[in-house]
Amino acid sequence: MYDRQVRRRRATLIALVVVSLILLTAYFGESPGSPLHTVQRGVIEVLSPIQEGASRALKPARDLFGWFGDTADAKKERDQLRAQRDALLKQQIDAQVALRENAQLRALFRMGGNYGLDDYSKATARIIGRSPNNLLRDTMQVDKGTSSGVRVGQAVIAGGGLVGHVSTASGGTSHVTLITDQRSMVGAKVLNRSNRGDIGLVKPSIGDPLDLLVQQLPRDTRVRVGDNVVTSGVIDPRFPSPYPPNIPIGRVTKVDPAELESSNQIHIAPIADLRHLDFVQILTTDPPGGGERAQVP
Repeated sequence: MYDRQVRRRRATLIALVVVSLILLTAYFGESPGSPLHTVQRGVIEVLSPIQEGASRALKPARDLFGWFGDTADAKKERDQLRAQRDALLKQQIDAQVALRENAQLRALFRMGGNYGLDDYSKATARIIGRSPNNLLRDTMQVDKGTSSGVRVGQAVIAGGGLVGHVSTASGGTSHVTLITDQRSMVGAKVLNRSNRGDIGLVKPSIGDPLDLLVQQLPRDTRVRVGDNVVTSGVIDPRFPSPYPPNIPIGRVTKVDPAELESSNQIHIAPIADLRHLDFVQILTTDPPGGGERAQVP
């Protein structure tokens, strides 16, 4: 039974092939006006409207499938472009951060040579915390502590000038009291026109910590706006100074003769941009022959 079906299918297939060959031979051998060509044209004329109608009917479906395909491709391209944008943005931010940090670290390195600090051991620390806006307390936290040789009272520098001193220290972190903190007092020397180097005491003014006051100056101090004020390096009960001498503190911003006469004080602005630092250096050893540092309250 199975063999008979197979033979029948083979015979049918062979017959169809033979008929197809005969029709093709007759079609290509006849003239354009032959019956076969006439039949072909008739079939085309009958089927063309059906084909066109079907094409129009199916066009919305094709457009819909095309829209889905285009939308998928557009979403994929969008995601790729977003990933490229995010990667480029990250690279740009990383480059800007690296340039900023490199500039600060280079400035810290130059400070050692500019102000005679090469004989000090230094711990370069990143700022990891800042005190909230507070008119009385102005501190920052750094990522170096006693394990790096940091001790209470050590001087902290950055940004071309004095930043403050270490007020507390633990194993891996420390707190720095800034020169703008109301508890801060710095023995200072005014580099005035007479080169006399009048000595006073730097404290922040109340209400505006960035306005530093140099107090207890001699009444005959001769000073003008733009003069520099540096650390005195003098350890004295009146002018406590745990800092090496001649580190820049600030520049004179205001000199009122009446105020100088009555209160023995002038106004200066800090050299270091204390609100925008990322790194500081802590002087972790005493100067040669300097003995113990004075402890700052």
